[in-house]
Amino acid sequence: MRTIKTIVFILSALLAQACASNASPGDSRLQVDLIMAGDTVITMDDAQPLIEQGAVAIKDGMIVAVDSADRIDATYRAAERVAGDGRVLMPGLINGHGHAAMTVLRGLADDLELFQWLNDYMFPAERQFTDAEFVRIGTELACWEMMRGGTTTFVDMYYYPDTVAKVVESCGLRALVGPTIIDHKSPDANGFDQGLAQASDFVRRWKGKNNRVIPILAPHAIYTLSPEQMTIIGQRAEELGVAISVHLAESPFEIDIVRERYDDTPINIYESIDFFSGSHVIGAHVVWPTDKEIEILARRGVGAIHCPTSNMKISSGVSPVPKMLAAGVKVGIGTDGPASNNDIDMWEEMRLVSFLHKADTLDPKVLPAQQVLRMATLGGAEAIGLADELGALTVGRRADMIQIDWSDPHFLPTYDVVSQLIYVADEQDVSTVVVDGTVIMRDKKILTIDQDRLRKEVGVLNAKIKAALVDK
Repeated sequence: MRTIKTIVFILSALLAQACASNASPGDSRLQVDLIMAGDTVITMDDAQPLIEQGAVAIKDGMIVAVDSADRIDATYRAAERVAGDGRVLMPGLINGHGHAAMTVLRGLADDLELFQWLNDYMFPAERQFTDAEFVRIGTELACWEMMRGGTTTFVDMYYYPDTVAKVVESCGLRALVGPTIIDHKSPDANGFDQGLAQASDFVRRWKGKNNRVIPILAPHAIYTLSPEQMTIIGQRAEELGVAISVHLAESPFEIDIVRERYDDTPINIYESIDFFSGSHVIGAHVVWPTDKEIEILARRGVGAIHCPTSNMKISSGVSPVPKMLAAGVKVGIGTDGPASNNDIDMWEEMRLVSFLHKADTLDPKVLPAQQVLRMATLGGAEAIGLADELGALTVGRRADMIQIDWSDPHFLPTYDVVSQLIYVADEQDVSTVVVDGTVIMRDKKILTIDQDRLRKEVGVLNAKIKAALVDK
């Protein structure tokens, strides 16, 4: 169901169209900011999923019309029109879970299971190296990588959230920015109390400031925070009116340690403290829910973010995604952090989502291409609680979209565009990225990041970290 805000926008757009004056004599077309076209437009709208030779009209960061290119051009004129010849136009990809700044720890520690990877390598490295400059450089590098691959929205859990938010603001992407809350000394807090206070202050300062920066709370996990602390976080998120992102039933380690401490499972504990009954919860990984817990997730509207590469690389297991989808759980796709993936490529994740579960169930019909594409777009928007605003090319949604260059030989021949997107396309095929109605990558050239400057900064930081590790 559309929100009142969306309905008001649609009515306002229609009124503006009815009252619009001509910009030049003889031209009765309505003025918009941008028209995006495509030989094929994939809308993710069940009423009209594909439009051949289509286009989208955009004004004030919102979609005001989706139709054939002929009708759009006959009705609207724009300050800029991006041609769609040899292009597929579709919603931008939504990366539902990650730790963007960890790009600069990419490859630091590989081929380890979660507990050893976290406690012996990541937590110590973060305490030693992570400061605001580390986070700025790492987040900007992640934005460069995600933008190149057509990700327009990402959910982030990390430290120094003001720095993350400022990078998102400058690079032009959209992000749910969650300050990590954890019950031990971290790079930007001495423990739980300070972490929660700083996170709450961040939310108050950024909420409503920029529609592309959406502040949330990000408690790390039930094994690094107590149920009592999680209760406080849930209450605080509800008071602030923001969502929560949390690692949820991620690995056998998490299940075992929670059973040892509390004689229960993570999801049952959250249910017992009413953690799911307040703010929208985005659960990262969700690899080990029981059948009963899957019912809880569906009933409570918890979003589950499937991170296949990370889950496989750290041997966390295979998430029961087909079961969750069948039960009505809102499932999106995420890359996790680039230190455990080791890239931030949503095309790779989409392909693995389909292939992993076909192999796991021995059923080639499981998770077909159309369903996987939905998980990365509209399904992802549902999982992060923004389905009324993102994930589809429909009137009243934010204008976040990408063009795919269809000229590469790996697209020849094409019988089914959606199948080609899931089983053939990769991040190098993305040609144009639009977020909130602004073109931030055109013809594969990123417009908002000084890549030469950033490449040098990454090199300097990389050398500093390597030198410190050698000294140890």
